[in-house]
Amino acid sequence: MYKNYCNQLEQQKQPQQEKMSDLAELWKKLSGAKYPDECKSLLKQCLTQELFDQLKDKKTSLNGTLADCIRSGAKNLDSGVGLYACDPEAYTTFKPLFDAVIKMYHKVDTINHPKPDFGDISKLDFGDIDPSGEMIVSTRVRVGRSHDGYSFPPCSNKEARIDMLKKTEEACATLPGELAGKMYRLEGMSKTDEQQLIDDHFLFKNDDRMLGDAGGYADWPIGRGIFHNPKKTFLVWVNEEDHLRFISMQMGGNLGEVYKRLVNGIQELEKKLTFAKKDGYGYLTFCPTNLGTTCRASVHIKIPKLSKLPEFKEFCEKLNLQPRGRFDNLIDDKYLYSNMEAYIFIDWSIFFCCHGYLNLTLKKKN
Repeated sequence: MYKNYCNQLEQQKQPQQEKMSDLAELWKKLSGAKYPDECKSLLKQCLTQELFDQLKDKKTSLNGTLADCIRSGAKNLDSGVGLYACDPEAYTTFKPLFDAVIKMYHKVDTINHPKPDFGDISKLDFGDIDPSGEMIVSTRVRVGRSHDGYSFPPCSNKEARIDMLKKTEEACATLPGELAGKMYRLEGMSKTDEQQLIDDHFLFKNDDRMLGDAGGYADWPIGRGIFHNPKKTFLVWVNEEDHLRFISMQMGGNLGEVYKRLVNGIQELEKKLTFAKKDGYGYLTFCPTNLGTTCRASVHIKIPKLSKLPEFKEFCEKLNLQPRGRFDNLIDDKYLYSNMEAYIFIDWSIFFCCHGYLNLTLKKKN
């Protein structure tokens, strides 16, 4: 399957600035689409003619343009958001557009994310949220990070991706204790390693056309890598979608252990790497839906009775939880539960909220 994805990409490769790259052409397609019948993305709703005229000639110091930010959304009118940052400076250079999208998506009136704070991990108010092991199959927490000073996928290139992978590999080589492991580069990967990563469900795919049109798969698989420790409880994805994804996970419901491992891993890597962030916005990634903490906590949970209730969807929405059947299909009444919000919270408070939400779910499941 993985080879098929690579073969499809090879057939579809085009120069980055080819087809649909001209800003006027992109704007013509986006502005000409009828709302909401033909396009109802946040980009469509926020990018007015007046705002377009205000931003169309601006560039970041890394040469990112408005065209780079809206290319995917203009080419894919069925996008939900449709806007990607060309680089960290996009949030400043194209601030009126990004602020409008951020406010609409995150349902906030002002852009004022609190400063990052992991809290005192020696004094957490949560631990194993399912000690009996009857409900929660596994727990996972991940965050996105971006290397400071590098373009995001819409404007990145092969050399930059290779450099980011090299820096990340060197930083991961210094991880101590249970975090220590091995980096697997996708380019030139052995058949044995490839099959093992597929079996572990670690090998990320490259089949999202919206992400592809935002430059996410350019030069695939060059500059991509997956790091994990021997127990497979701490992972680092390099240049999958974001520059970096840090993942902590394990079987069972011990959210406290998963969170502590993630924080320890991030703090160790921060000694070697510098991540892009901005006051009021938190940590920056190239998708404006994934700012602030950039954190997503999820549990794979068995809820056969709750999931069958007519008010199940409403119950989840009230708690800002996103339920998904495993691999997008319900199997044995197991659901993947994760937080929907990552922007308005302090880092540690997401887990406090998730702990409370899941306890409520566990109580209601009967």
